[in-house]
Amino acid sequence: MEQLKTLGRELAMGSHGQSKEFLDLIKSIGEARSKAEEDRIVLREIETLKRRINDADTPKRKMKEYIIRLLYVEMLGHDASFGYIHAVKMTHDDALLLKRTGYLAVTLFLSDDHDLIILIVNTIQKDLASDNYLVVCAALNAVCRLINEETIPAVLPRVVDLLNHPKDAVRKKAVMALHRFYQKSPSSVSHLLTNFRKRLCDNDPGVMGASLCPLFNLVSDDANSYKDLVVSFVNILKQVAEHRLPKTYDYHQMPAPFIQIKMLKILALLGSGDKQASGHMYTVLGDIIRKSDSMTNIGNAVLYECICCVASIYPNPKLLEAAADVIAKFLKSDSHNLKYMGIDALGRLIKLSPQIAEQHQLAVIDCLEDPDDSLKRKTFELLYKMTKSSNVEVIVDRMIDYMISISDDHYKTYIASRCVELAEQFAPSNHWFIQTMNKVFEHAGDLVNVKVAHNLMRLIAEGFGEDDDAADSQLRSSAVESYLRIIGEPKLPSVFLQVICWVLGEYGTADGKYSASYISGKLCDIAEAYSNDENVKAYAISALMKIYAFEVAARRKVDILPECQSLIEELLASHSTDLQQRAYELQALIGLGAQAIETIMPRDASCEDIEVDNNLSFLDGYVRQSLERGAQAYIPEDERTGMGNMNNFRSQDHNESLQHGLRFEAYEVPKAPMQLKATPASFASSADIVPVPEVLSTRETHHISSAGSTSEAGSSELKLRLDGVQKKWGRPTYSSSASSASDSYSTSQKSTNGAAQVDGATAVNSKVRDSYDSRKTQVEINPEKQKLAASLFGGSTKTEKRLSTGHKVPKSNAADGAQGSKAAVVPNEVAVEKTIHQPPPPDLLDLGESADTTAPASVDPFQQLEGLYDPSINSGIGHNVGATTNAPDIMGLYSESTGSGGYSIPVSGNNVNLLSELSNPAVKATSGETITTPLPQSIKGPNAKDSLDKDALVRQMGVNPSSQNPNLFSDLLG
Repeated sequence: MEQLKTLGRELAMGSHGQSKEFLDLIKSIGEARSKAEEDRIVLREIETLKRRINDADTPKRKMKEYIIRLLYVEMLGHDASFGYIHAVKMTHDDALLLKRTGYLAVTLFLSDDHDLIILIVNTIQKDLASDNYLVVCAALNAVCRLINEETIPAVLPRVVDLLNHPKDAVRKKAVMALHRFYQKSPSSVSHLLTNFRKRLCDNDPGVMGASLCPLFNLVSDDANSYKDLVVSFVNILKQVAEHRLPKTYDYHQMPAPFIQIKMLKILALLGSGDKQASGHMYTVLGDIIRKSDSMTNIGNAVLYECICCVASIYPNPKLLEAAADVIAKFLKSDSHNLKYMGIDALGRLIKLSPQIAEQHQLAVIDCLEDPDDSLKRKTFELLYKMTKSSNVEVIVDRMIDYMISISDDHYKTYIASRCVELAEQFAPSNHWFIQTMNKVFEHAGDLVNVKVAHNLMRLIAEGFGEDDDAADSQLRSSAVESYLRIIGEPKLPSVFLQVICWVLGEYGTADGKYSASYISGKLCDIAEAYSNDENVKAYAISALMKIYAFEVAARRKVDILPECQSLIEELLASHSTDLQQRAYELQALIGLGAQAIETIMPRDASCEDIEVDNNLSFLDGYVRQSLERGAQAYIPEDERTGMGNMNNFRSQDHNESLQHGLRFEAYEVPKAPMQLKATPASFASSADIVPVPEVLSTRETHHISSAGSTSEAGSSELKLRLDGVQKKWGRPTYSSSASSASDSYSTSQKSTNGAAQVDGATAVNSKVRDSYDSRKTQVEINPEKQKLAASLFGGSTKTEKRLSTGHKVPKSNAADGAQGSKAAVVPNEVAVEKTIHQPPPPDLLDLGESADTTAPASVDPFQQLEGLYDPSINSGIGHNVGATTNAPDIMGLYSESTGSGGYSIPVSGNNVNLLSELSNPAVKATSGETITTPLPQSIKGPNAKDSLDKDALVRQMGVNPSSQNPNLFSDLLG
């Protein structure tokens, strides 16, 4: 806190003096007795700064003080982001003191990815080119802290130019900035790395010392590329050690110790494994070890770095001896820090000269018994490196004792793994190895890594890697004996119990010393004692399975103990599926024969490789037989997930296919239905199940209005007979029976929709009707399909164009009538009379309109759909039928011809509205005319009775393309 006070006074003081308010703030913060009191002071200061810093009349002297006070707010852990922008503005000031204060503030406030960095880049570029080297230094300080990878190219050229600046302070900071660029983005300065080499020969030691840091990073990445600098480094280090540098670089009478330490680290990297490069270093390293002062901390630091360098380069006996003497001084010191350095340095030299450790045995033991925990742990690391077959027992025992005494779970786990590793490598005997593992598991508990338990089981199974089966058997027998003795101890770790169960199951009866009943009883005791641990119970039941399997394979009688039987029965009803499966497998295994069990569970085969048949080829015969008996073939996973057929669904309705995630296959192709011979009576009930119509769209309303205006112009259109049909859209009228429907057919003038209708007949192939009946149930209503259906059910393009532009239908000439009647084939002569009605446009929201408000009748959509789905039925029909007429017979629209003069069915459906097309007749007739169409008798076709049945079927389904039935498409496909 005294440092904060001093810093505050120095920053607050300037040409304008110091602020008493600022000093009082520092004093109150220093005298705060609690964190809560300090927070109250800072929060009060934040409110004051927020109020004052936004004042436009604040003088620059006061603004500088406010920025410094913001620094205190940030350093004490509070948010001062409201003043960041003012610090950025201060960097733009021309006054040196204000600019440096601004740069100091932004480097402490902002990170290199802050949004305000973009506002500083231009100022930094300008200041890097300043004539005042103090401004340049301030800008370079900001460059090292604030420039990120994206803004490096903006300032890189100017930083490189500053490497040749006449001021040594600028060159030094330019080297530091370039080093920072290399750390952030090595590729951006890869072509400038030679500048570090050049600055190594700079006349100023400060610039040379600054270049050592980037060179250390470069040598660490690729030492071979800088082997040529070994001589240069050695010469510089020699000059530094000989006090060739100015006295200003000395620290506690040590010449430039930090430069020496950095150079020693670089030489250690360059001389590693290189005898020639190491030869240049021996002399200077010996001089430094001899001349260094061991009475100061900085001198000991240089000596320690020399020992590390000697341990890294190619070994030299004289240097190793000198390093051993220095280590002896460290270990004999009373300072724990020097002892720590001595133990660490001794661990580095152990690899080169193992006998050095023998000279310091007593010192190492003293460090091992030292109460300093850090020193003791460092000593255990040294002992780990010193371990061999002759001293492994002592070292591991000391490690286990220390592991028992500590409570740090993390380090206890570390010591346990070290003990296991040493025991595996240097175990003098099998008995000692098992006893050591037992101690580790017993005292470390569940902190022992599971991998350690697996390694132990693998080691017991594999033996010691030699072909001595007797030694391996002795190891396993020793493990079984020790584990049977340990089972009685309370509160054994779960991992240890798993190892015990596995060993007893694999090798409990291997040597014949213990019977299967005895081992199985012990396993049941373990499972009962640790009934809450499912992992232990799982290992126990698996061990029982192995014991019983080995007994059956040896063709010995299996006697299951009552407690074992009760354990199996308990696990058969367990909530754990794993335990339940193991119990069922045990029950099934006992009932198998000896030969089968030998194949399934061979003895001592836990380390053998298992061959896995990924293709399950052993099931090929079974699959073939099942397919021959009619079983369904296997469906690959990609097809089961629906990916194979997704493209077909996406083309129809992408959103719908995503919602039905459980549909794994496409719809089946529909089968052709049986021919339906319909009568008016048979479909009398079908009119009662017609779905409720949907609300019409705006475009449909527009077309209906167009149709209404066309009717008002005086067009005479054909009407369908709707006698006996129950109305679904208008106000209820009547619904007659089948007999009344037949009687209505014999009546010549029955007005249902306000229009006179005459009986008629048409020639329709039954195949067309069946085809339509089989297809209409598959259609699903969606906007795209509605447009398509509007296109399919619409009339010719020419007629549609006239309706959409003229709103008035002129009289059709003879040619138009002939063209429209080419597709109509009727075996008998039919006379159709029409009267004109001019209703107003229908109200689409009025579902109960009167029977006398009708729009012009439309072409029956069944007729055009049947003709579209099967146009081939009219391929043999002539193009000119009978005399030329102005209007076709309405029954003639049940079939269409594909030749010229027939209807052209648009398929795009994008611009064709359904109701508009349904309201357009194929051929217009003049008002008040009665048209008679004589047809030749030589053309074959259905008789009149079938045509009447067809009309009755259509009428009974409620199909009436008029204003009383506007939602025709919804009715047809609902």
